[in-house]
Amino acid sequence: MRARLTYFALAGVLVVYFVLVGSRGVLLIRQGTLLTVVFGIAVLVLPGIGAWFLWHTTRFARRANRLARELEAEGGLPVDELKRTPSGRIDRASADEVFAKRRAETEERPRDWRSWFRLAVAYYDARDTPRARKAMQRAIALHAGEQS
Repeated sequence: MRARLTYFALAGVLVVYFVLVGSRGVLLIRQGTLLTVVFGIAVLVLPGIGAWFLWHTTRFARRANRLARELEAEGGLPVDELKRTPSGRIDRASADEVFAKRRAETEERPRDWRSWFRLAVAYYDARDTPRARKAMQRAIALHAGEQS
């Protein structure tokens, strides 16, 4: 719940920032000189890119959470079997061991979104966020294919 509140607070701050920057871009364009119009357009591009990124990230998180709720309802969420250091961090060897299991499970059932979801969690636990995101995108795509 805390992560969700933090996300929405930061998203709200970003939206306010986009509005403020966008208004500055409009003011520059209204000046009417070639230089200010060019700068104004450039300034308007930045909030556009930021808004697109925020929308894309939010959509990804919502879809991943939907899969997590569905998997939880089925009783298929991965069990936390990771060893932790005294400070609470995940032990790297333990994460690698669990990852090997999840990878084998996904290789056995490459069309099962559930195995891809669990593989994404294993990637994340192994601190490989880019691959975790790609595996989760694969799980989302496979799940969307089942729903169609």
